[in-house]
Amino acid sequence: MDEREYVLRPIGWVESPLTDRATAPKQGDEGAPDAWLVFAPGVREGLRDLRVGAEIIVLTWLDRAHRDVLAVHPRGEGLRPETGVFLTRSPDRPNPVGLHRVTVAAIDGLRVRVRNLEALDATPVIDVKPVLDPGTER
Repeated sequence: MDEREYVLRPIGWVESPLTDRATAPKQGDEGAPDAWLVFAPGVREGLRDLRVGAEIIVLTWLDRAHRDVLAVHPRGEGLRPETGVFLTRSPDRPNPVGLHRVTVAAIDGLRVRVRNLEALDATPVIDVKPVLDPGTER
């Protein structure tokens, strides 16, 4: 396997009341509170067309995940059969990239308030992408 290193540079971080992985919702639509995405000044231009109400995909680096896990019991439920992590949403995986579909609730300069984000406070944000409807080009 190719062992080259790749560098990811966070573009911001999450500000959320969620601080404990054990009690945080497993998915954003399972009771996640509103949270803020706080962006670095160097990416301001990339946010210029973002609007309240937009659905976006936020990619995070799940910095508290275990990177040596390859199989899990989905949702941490021991009665469910063990499954390879690439077919689960487990945060524990070789490259712990979080994928979150959220709705923009407010924009205040470099701060973007979002709904349905289950990421923990201080989680690094590595990218943002639009949700594309079929036939949409961007």
